Amino acid sequence: LCLQETKLSDDAFPRELFESRGYASVHHGQGRWNGVAIASRVGLEDPVSGFGDEAPPDPDARLVWATCGGIRIASAYVPNGRALDDDHYRYKLDWLARLRAVLETRYAPSDPLVIAGDWNIAPDDRDVWDPSQFDGATHTSDPEREALRAIQAWGLDDAFRRQHDEAGIYSWWDYRGGSFHRRHGMRIDLVEVTKPVADRVDYAVIDRDARKGERPSDHAPVIIDLAEV
Repeated sequence: LCLQETKLSDDAFPRELFESRGYASVHHGQGRWNGVAIASRVGLEDPVSGFGDEAPPDPDARLVWATCGGIRIASAYVPNGRALDDDHYRYKLDWLARLRAVLETRYAPSDPLVIAGDWNIAPDDRDVWDPSQFDGATHTSDPEREALRAIQAWGLDDAFRRQHDEAGIYSWWDYRGGSFHRRHGMRIDLVEVTKPVADRVDYAVIDRDARKGERPSDHAPVIIDLAEV
């Protein structure tokens, strides 16, 4: 289970609650903002907060790694970007480039590896309700999509797209304007996997019903199921 935007300090993360349900967990948080976690019932080893490279730490808590059941897992909360002329947009592109560099230096495409979470990028026009509404905006800009494609070119595959080719399936809907009921959404929550994991994907689904509850998240869970090895 990969969680993003927990908005908790590490001390406030409910580790004991997860343990009572059979989950080991790791959390990388900073209090009111950001925060990522992994919870696992198949073991949790070698946790790493952040990029784990030699560069200065990321000022935001956006990435945490652990090995679970023989698969290296990363829970990622990619920067939003805010606007194309905002410094946060440059931070987003730099963040994605740094993630690719970590993959190139620390891992191999033959490793069983998953990077799951809120990527804040709709990979192509199938993944937004109306591409014309996003001209000049983040999440669909060419540099963001190119940065995602560069990471995928290293050796990652969109697990959901291995199962579903059609447009109009989303994982995020704005709270405003009745977006959910009008089906005005985006697919920005991705499970990116290397080939050893991709070959085991039996099915992938976005749990749209989770968006219907009382005070729901604006995101819906993305679920993949892996065949036994």
